[in-house]
Amino acid sequence: MSILMVNEYADFNTLKELLGVTDGNLASHAKALETESYITVEKQFIGKKPNTRYIATKEGRKAFKEHIDALEKLIQKS
Repeated sequence: MSILMVNEYADFNTLKELLGVTDGNLASHAKALETESYITVEKQFIGKKPNTRYIATKEGRKAFKEHIDALEKLIQKS
């Protein structure tokens, strides 16, 4: 099975809802991914509201694929 990253980016609120995490938890994980150069962070305003979106880098997509491949191998061995 092959996993495809469907979206080019995701915004903070979308990720927060999908993952069911707190603001602080998401922010700290996003910072760790940014530190490893797995994502880039874009901050902008839409109207008067701040909007933060996260974009997977080439390195991030590669690491994600390797992670999924490793999980698939574990599942197949079960």
